[in-house]
Amino acid sequence: MSTLTLILLYTAACGASSAVIAAGFMLLPAERRNALLPHLVSFATGALLGAALLALLPHALEAGGGSHGIGIALAGGIIAFFVLEKMVLWRHCHVDACEAHGPSEQHRARASATLILWGDAFHNTLDGVLIAAAFLTDPHLGVVTTIAVFAHEIPQEVGDLAILLNGGMSRARALALNVAVSLASVAGAVIAWFLLAQALEALPYALAIAAASFLYVAVADLIPGLHRRVDARTSVGQVALISLGVVVIGFSHEFAH
Repeated sequence: MSTLTLILLYTAACGASSAVIAAGFMLLPAERRNALLPHLVSFATGALLGAALLALLPHALEAGGGSHGIGIALAGGIIAFFVLEKMVLWRHCHVDACEAHGPSEQHRARASATLILWGDAFHNTLDGVLIAAAFLTDPHLGVVTTIAVFAHEIPQEVGDLAILLNGGMSRARALALNVAVSLASVAGAVIAWFLLAQALEALPYALAIAAASFLYVAVADLIPGLHRRVDARTSVGQVALISLGVVVIGFSHEFAH
């Protein structure tokens, strides 16, 4: 099977399955859904950290980018993602009721439903680029990167569906649009294939930017939400699930090799 075929299969499966699983998750009673979602976020945090620090960055350094250049790409990527989030192009919630889209802000949710779709299309396109860059470096790294993307897509998709439903969409329309937007990752993968395959010297820096993406989402987006609950039992559970996410990614990477 060609590398391009693998990239297309994995990006399509990651995008569609995360959207469908999120839709099934939304069918659960609200109380059950709200209880499970923080656990998914904790695991996703660990998966992103593991993929960035145990897989993407080491491969970027091994690919010959040079530690100084990789460091610049990593810092530049984090700053770029900060700017994108400031521009509300990369806005995502990980709970049904958050400060930006809670019940008291329903009018804002309705007004921003279209923007959420466009922002997520951009985000998913970027995910496709990151997955393609990883596969072009090493198919095993591509699999690990896809797992990390999948892990953090589920809580994101749940939040997106909640926003679309709050915006007045029917469940069927919200699901259809969410799946369609999730498949934007395939477009990103195709773009990356044609650009990066012709410029292999840029791959180490693309991997560093992918690591920056994962680190930014984990540290700036997910972890602050986890800190909203500080009781000892919850904190221990969060540490355990974050550690599990790191271990799963680390084991998957080592096992693949």
